[in-house]
Amino acid sequence: MSSTAMQSLRPLVDRLRRGWRASPLPVFFGWWAGELRGMLPARWHSWFGGGSDWHLLQYTGTQWTLRRAGYSAVLARWDDSAEASAIDAGTGQAAMNAVLQKVDRDDLRLALLLPSAAVLRRALVLPVAARDNLQQVMAFEMDRQTPFSMAQVYYAARELRGSAAAGRFNAELVVVTRGMLDPVLAQLRTLGVSIDAVDLAVENERLGVNLLPSEQTPRHVRPRQRLNLALAATCVLLLALMLGQWLHNRQAALAQMQAEVEDMRGEAQQIGSLRQQLQDNAGAAGFLVQRKKNTVTMLSLLQDATTRLPDSAWLERFSVDNTGQIGMQGQSLQAAKLLDVLKDSTLITQASFQGSIQPDPTSGKERFYLVAQLRQPNVVPAKLAAAASTAAGGTP
Repeated sequence: MSSTAMQSLRPLVDRLRRGWRASPLPVFFGWWAGELRGMLPARWHSWFGGGSDWHLLQYTGTQWTLRRAGYSAVLARWDDSAEASAIDAGTGQAAMNAVLQKVDRDDLRLALLLPSAAVLRRALVLPVAARDNLQQVMAFEMDRQTPFSMAQVYYAARELRGSAAAGRFNAELVVVTRGMLDPVLAQLRTLGVSIDAVDLAVENERLGVNLLPSEQTPRHVRPRQRLNLALAATCVLLLALMLGQWLHNRQAALAQMQAEVEDMRGEAQQIGSLRQQLQDNAGAAGFLVQRKKNTVTMLSLLQDATTRLPDSAWLERFSVDNTGQIGMQGQSLQAAKLLDVLKDSTLITQASFQGSIQPDPTSGKERFYLVAQLRQPNVVPAKLAAAASTAAGGTP
């Protein structure tokens, strides 16, 4: 069941791997990691390696050599031919085991490099539609491109760089016979050597394919990788918690500021109400003061009338209404002259008789009824009147 699922996911994995390799990201991240590693002390460089530590076990006829990937120095060498002594072969194998024991078992990866003469390579031009199922397409092409059947070989396929016709791409089929590879793998297993990949030697490096079947590839348990994943998950969780706490603090601060703003808005409204009330009260008080200042008092009016009227005249009634109209009813020896007397008054104006002047038989004087208008020293400003109206609750 699991193998079927892996086979169904293999095209997708291959597609993602090809897209990743074709992008500039691997080069950029490799350069960036190298620059960061270069800034560290030299004794720290091994701690920040790439994880897997590949060693290349190259097989050429009867000659065996062991090198570290990326280095040309030979770490161990031996010859397993019949002419070579068993002591030399045992010494070389012991040297190889000593070298491999120095490498962390979690990071150790061993690739078997075959000579070019043991491998068959075919370059093909295929339609672009075959890119997603390259392994299966190569399996169908096996009988046409090689003299072997699928049951006789181990094979790998890779996409080649370079220009091709429109709608096509370059690929390569790498094949090794089972009869050649199986004895070598069996010999290594008797020595206790586990192979992670089978590749083709290209000078001092490897071609970059894996001829080893997936069922024979050893499974590595990486406790440090699990630990790193757990640490990464913990970091992500802590980052999420930190962001959540930051967001909660921001929301709490925002809620507090909103509450403070509401309190200050209420206080501002109260202050505005008090200021308006103060202005209304001040306007009303000013209006009353101004009106009192501009209003003629009854005492002043009586004094002015008393001073101007002659001693021969006396009043029976004296009235002033809200409109400032003055009414005088009384008797005088010469009532007609009263208009001339009141003409120079600063408080009484527009004096005139209402009705006719009639003689009184009892007193021998003339009875009159005189009306006038109270003179206002100043006109009450309209603004003060409006303030007084507002203070009284009316509409200005």
